[in-house]
Amino acid sequence: MATPVDLKIPDFENTSMEDISRVTDTLRATFRSSKTKDLQWRLVQLRKLYWAIKDYTPALCNALRADLRKSKHEALLSEIDWVANDCIFLSKNLERFAKDEPGEDVPLTFVFMRPHVRKEPLGMVLIIGAFNFPVQLVLTPLIGAIAAGCTAVVKPSENAPHTAMVIKKLVETALDPSAFSVVNGAIPETQALMDIKWDKVMYTGSTHVAKIISQKAAETLTPVCLELGGINPAFVTRHADVKLAARRLAWSKTLNAGQVCLSQNYVLADRTIVPQLITAFKESYKRFFPSGAKNSPDLSRIVNQRQFQRIKKLLDSTRGKIVMGGATDEASLFIEPTIVQVDSIDDPVICEETFGPVFAILPYDTLDEAINSANQLCDTPLALFVFGNEEESKKVLGSVTSGGATINDGYTHASIPTLPLGGIGSSGTGSYRGRASFEVFTHRRSVAVVPAWVDKLLRVRYMPYSPKELARLRSMSALRCDFDRAGRPIRGLRYWLVLVLGLGSPTFKGALFRWAVALAGVFVARQRGLLDFIGN
Repeated sequence: MATPVDLKIPDFENTSMEDISRVTDTLRATFRSSKTKDLQWRLVQLRKLYWAIKDYTPALCNALRADLRKSKHEALLSEIDWVANDCIFLSKNLERFAKDEPGEDVPLTFVFMRPHVRKEPLGMVLIIGAFNFPVQLVLTPLIGAIAAGCTAVVKPSENAPHTAMVIKKLVETALDPSAFSVVNGAIPETQALMDIKWDKVMYTGSTHVAKIISQKAAETLTPVCLELGGINPAFVTRHADVKLAARRLAWSKTLNAGQVCLSQNYVLADRTIVPQLITAFKESYKRFFPSGAKNSPDLSRIVNQRQFQRIKKLLDSTRGKIVMGGATDEASLFIEPTIVQVDSIDDPVICEETFGPVFAILPYDTLDEAINSANQLCDTPLALFVFGNEEESKKVLGSVTSGGATINDGYTHASIPTLPLGGIGSSGTGSYRGRASFEVFTHRRSVAVVPAWVDKLLRVRYMPYSPKELARLRSMSALRCDFDRAGRPIRGLRYWLVLVLGLGSPTFKGALFRWAVALAGVFVARQRGLLDFIGN
């Protein structure tokens, strides 16, 4: 029977500098004791965290409502159920992920040395979360750190203070306090944490803060995983299903009031379909908010006044035309879902990340022109969306780099919990989610076990050097090239023998499968021939 938990949300309280020092000293000592390397211990921590998430679900829902006016529907769908399922996924797959891997394509001269890759935890890690998904963005990485065998400090966003305090209670209730802790606070506490030597730092948030964290981490050669935002483009071509595109892009800009680093910052739309697209957006929003966006119980609010003023400033300074929405109410931190049609990539509402329910539409005449505009605005966005035919989608994917991409929808690629999520260039480095959450906190340690009896085979490395031994080793280990000096492949007798004997398959497994199919076909044909003969 579950023990009743205290679901009251305490007032936000900064962690003292003394506690930060004490906690990190404890966590470092715990890791050095090798306690966290035991797989069964890790599994127990994951399972306890799962039940704590379940127990604290009402408190988390209330906290998310207080911080972001996030509906229970969104709280469960995009945050709480997500992390609960992640606990289950990693607990079920941990032994497989943590298992040693044999070395691949090992040369003959090393096969007796049992080369393999051992999965080891990096050590003591720091996880700094963001305010927009304050549960998911700290607990998902924490689950990965637990699975990898690390000790960890979690620093929730102070901009979601109610959620931060619930997470602190949840972690302290569920997990081993000698291995995991929560530090709450703002800039001073974050600076104090960054003065400590970590084995990895994971940060989710703005590019500006990421540069500060990276610079500080570089002083101690600490690796970082950065999950940042981006000026994400969506392409809607003349061959797109315009109503479908509008509905799906409207969803991606209304979830969490558009405070999603993966949502489109602007839409590049073929000029011929722009009026139709705007009409379709208006129809979608009317279906989403039949009583108006402000009266909807489902639409979240902007997290705080500073963020509200930032978004409103973009609307006030745009040179474009507001074609939908535009209403604001600072008292309730409400910004109506808004579309601005612009005619230049220099407009503030398109060249800056809105991170809210506001986006621009920029008409284009040719797809090449649109691709050029996207690459000028941001050459490495976090996400990319394309609505068009297959040829157009392939062209955009091949011409615009991004951390991830979805065809015919908003950020579905990031909604699949087992796919890695990460940016590239200015939108981040490293990835997590699913197996990647385990790997981001894991060191792949190469190991070789060299028995005494192979010393005769190692004669070539000992002085005095022997030309005869070197020639023998080179003849055994040299790989033969299958291309000429112009870089063209050489298809000699061996290539054709493999191709013929493999029934056109270049791999052993493929050849085996094709032979099995061929033999089965021969058998069936013979059986039918025999039956026909008997019938006659």
